[in-house]
Amino acid sequence: MAGVGLQLGIVGSYLLIALAIGLVAYRLTSNTAEDYYLADRTLGTVVLLFTTFATLLSAFTFFAGPNVAYSAGPEWILVMGLMDGVLFAVLWYVLGYKQWLVGRAQGYVTLGEMLGDRFGSRALRGVVAAISLFWLFPYVMLQQQGAGVAISGLTNGAIPYWVGAGAITLFMILYVAISGMRGVAWTDTLQGIFMLVLIWGATAWVLAAVGGPTEATRQLLASDPDFLTLGGGLYTPEYVLSTAISIAFGVTMFPQINQRFFVARSKKVLQRSFALWPVLVLLLFVPAFMLGTWARGLGVSVPEGGNVVPALLNAYTPGWFAALVIAGAMAAMMSSSDSMLLSGSSYFTRDLYRPFIDSEGAREDLFARIGVAVFAILTFVASLFRPGTLIEIGDTAFGGFAQLALPVIVALYWSGTTRNGMFAGVLGSQAFYLAGVFVPAVPSAYGGWSASVIGMLLGLLLTLGVSALTSPATEENERVYSEGLRAD
Repeated sequence: MAGVGLQLGIVGSYLLIALAIGLVAYRLTSNTAEDYYLADRTLGTVVLLFTTFATLLSAFTFFAGPNVAYSAGPEWILVMGLMDGVLFAVLWYVLGYKQWLVGRAQGYVTLGEMLGDRFGSRALRGVVAAISLFWLFPYVMLQQQGAGVAISGLTNGAIPYWVGAGAITLFMILYVAISGMRGVAWTDTLQGIFMLVLIWGATAWVLAAVGGPTEATRQLLASDPDFLTLGGGLYTPEYVLSTAISIAFGVTMFPQINQRFFVARSKKVLQRSFALWPVLVLLLFVPAFMLGTWARGLGVSVPEGGNVVPALLNAYTPGWFAALVIAGAMAAMMSSSDSMLLSGSSYFTRDLYRPFIDSEGAREDLFARIGVAVFAILTFVASLFRPGTLIEIGDTAFGGFAQLALPVIVALYWSGTTRNGMFAGVLGSQAFYLAGVFVPAVPSAYGGWSASVIGMLLGLLLTLGVSALTSPATEENERVYSEGLRAD
């Protein structure tokens, strides 16, 4: 029970610190949507880098990634670390830099707003927002579900699942409504540094207990000589490349990540951020995934449905340290959720409410905060039923978001892109991917390549082909991009 109390104490302390940061951010945030959603585009290198880092790489690093390394081998470092760390950094430059230039020049807050204005289409703006919210909804729900399960488990059921999930939801509504992007980014920075310190501390402690990395590797080879052999099993070349491409391109279109392309204070901030990104990713992924790999040879027993890192820490570190890491992972889970709620609210208010209901945007900051509450409550209600369909959507969301990436890149780089081409690329690739995921008669892979990658190529061909065959609509305005890009 001492460990349980410590874990709850750490989570409670994190919530109090986050709330204090949120109150400070609230005092510095003006009543404009741009300030609330984008911190007035003033984030520096450290905060931008770590808020992207903590939002994207939180609980996954502590739980899901090491579990894959434990069951399938350490090649997961290549998929997530070397490949996605580098590939996402390249995309941050290729797509994110141009998006920042255009957004700064035209005052865009969301991806849908940027596309809708360029192509003179309220419908395109709404379609992009609707697709994004469809794939984002289950992700927020799964975060709430995870928090509820964790709190219930920590207290041995004394706090029921629905109470734990509900309490976390209420806190996130309060915190995000108060703080906006500025508070979320500041909290994420602390969380990202905390994650790095914890994971390296855990690695050092476990290796010291077993006799160092050489001994841990020797025990692994003794128990399973083929486990460190590259390739084979899960890690076919097609699987590795498909997964890396889907995740990296999908990440660029996640609302909570994509909006961070708008918030940098300067060009130098962006350049330093995407240059440092691969280093930061490897600093986190290598120790986390190697812990999962070494656990395979150390005889650590992982309960069915459980996670390898908590089991490993319970076996080799004091109870208080294991509690610290697990509680830190729970806090990290919440640091992702607050960014998702903020971005989900912006897509709802800027791309659905404002263009279709109130074009004047009167008191948009108030509706932004209401949007946070509505989105959080809807996902909480869904989490109470733990629907299998939504969980499946969450598992495939990276591929769904990835379908948006190539049409957006084409629009930013090719002035000949037309509205019809964008609709064809966005809707065609989404339809193909959804069929591969949810229709049993449609293949989910083609020669080992995932439907996500094939759908991306289809979207690219449709965007280019239909644009080449159609003329721009009279409402289209290519200059809104070219004027912004000339600022480079």
